[in-house]
Amino acid sequence: MEPISEAHVARPGLAVVEIAACDDQTALAVQELLATRWATATADRTTRVAGEPGVRLRCYLDVRQELLS
Repeated sequence: MEPISEAHVARPGLAVVEIAACDDQTALAVQELLATRWATATADRTTRVAGEPGVRLRCYLDVRQELLS
């Protein structure tokens, strides 16, 4: 994965979340749960690291912007 950009954590309330899961479906489901609560820049695919188990996914959250149900 690319290094985390300073812009993504420049202010309180901004967060980078890295998800590790056994498969794509699980990682994407966790991301979807986060996106139902906060403004989220989502990823459309996971990545695999050679020699490491499972998949990885990174998404960016703005927890200052809580979504209304």
